[in-house]
Amino acid sequence: MKRFTGHREPWGEFIDIKVNAPNLLRKQLKRARRGIVALSTVTDPYQPLEETYQLTRRCLEALLDYQFSVNILTRSPLCLRDIDLFRQFDKIEVGLSITTHDEKMKGIFEPCSPSIRSRVQTLRALRKEKIGTYVFIGPMLPLDPSKLVTMLEGLIDEVLIDRMNYPNKVKSIYHKAKLNEYLEDDYFRLVGMELKERFEEKGITVSMCY
Repeated sequence: MKRFTGHREPWGEFIDIKVNAPNLLRKQLKRARRGIVALSTVTDPYQPLEETYQLTRRCLEALLDYQFSVNILTRSPLCLRDIDLFRQFDKIEVGLSITTHDEKMKGIFEPCSPSIRSRVQTLRALRKEKIGTYVFIGPMLPLDPSKLVTMLEGLIDEVLIDRMNYPNKVKSIYHKAKLNEYLEDDYFRLVGMELKERFEEKGITVSMCY
């Protein structure tokens, strides 16, 4: 992805702010066919600078004017800022990426991201407002299926599970943290299937990417 940016800085150490995005979206919505709009498939729509620039909020306001269906995926409790807009959509889902139950493991792979606890609290707040919620367990990190399912029970309607890709840079993190056992080919299949079975026992729909 970085090769399309023109940046020389390491991935994760730069950001381009598309300040005209809400205006461009409004122009497109005038002629767009009705469908589901995903925020966002590549970049978290609620990264810290959103608090200042409010581009996601302004895009949501535009989508609300036309009542497009919206699917949000984030790691950030900042999404609760826009719960007043969420309530006004006819159809909206808000998902939180939760890739493990273990804060220590999260710190190894997602060191600058919001805590797992804060994400679970965000789901609870959304659920209280009757907003449709889901969790994306992807890429799946080392985890205990039983603990993760217990943590999320009653807070979500759906779960999406995706495997970790293992380029050399990612493998080096596993090796450094002495997590080699989780690189085994069967890990995703076995733990993913256990997650699926445990969630489905709770009546939660599960989709897996192989």
